[in-house]
Amino acid sequence: MSDTNILIVEDERKISRVLQLELEYENYSTEVADNGKDALRLMKEKDWDLVLLDIMIPELSGLEVLRRIRKSDEVTPILLLTARDEIYDKVSGLDLGANDYITKPFQIEELLARIRVHLRKPKMKQEHATNKLSVGDLIVDLDGREVMRADTSVDLTVREFDLLACLLKNKNIVMTREQLIEQVWGYDYFGETNVVDVYIRYLRQKIDKGYDIAYIQTVRGVGYTIKDINR
Repeated sequence: MSDTNILIVEDERKISRVLQLELEYENYSTEVADNGKDALRLMKEKDWDLVLLDIMIPELSGLEVLRRIRKSDEVTPILLLTARDEIYDKVSGLDLGANDYITKPFQIEELLARIRVHLRKPKMKQEHATNKLSVGDLIVDLDGREVMRADTSVDLTVREFDLLACLLKNKNIVMTREQLIEQVWGYDYFGETNVVDVYIRYLRQKIDKGYDIAYIQTVRGVGYTIKDINR
């Protein structure tokens, strides 16, 4: 059996069985979830190379499953399967991060072709990871300029984002106010250095308030740092 793992999320057993047989004939390893909750559980338990996700499934809808997956996984290809031939479902799915969709009934040859296309695309996990900074449950996506803390999106201003990214790029290093101003505000900034303290306070309100672990730390007389809690 192949080391390419495909998760099939489909509650109609005849369809899921046909999909499983066809994919395993093509030498893919498969597993089936027949509801949204089981799909999310399996996503956490194993690494998947591709997901076939039916929209109309019990417990949690396919679109809700997609939304939750994309909070923490932006790279695994997800193909939506739907009996509805409605623009709304397709647009909603693509907006939520689906890579493709196919409307039932479909020809298995077409589905297999689309699967091959998405599996052939360069795997971005390692490259994407280099464009993400993290400490504990705090993740900063440099490309998308998005911040997540404990799977919750955090809205930051441009300057707040740049300051947080600077601290994470220099994780475990104490940054002086002058260094932070040079890297975040630029060499031509001539204002007061206490602007750093002001923005650190803004960040703490958004990043650390309400959590047991505060990542942004003050080193008295020196500046600020974010320390890796696993060190």
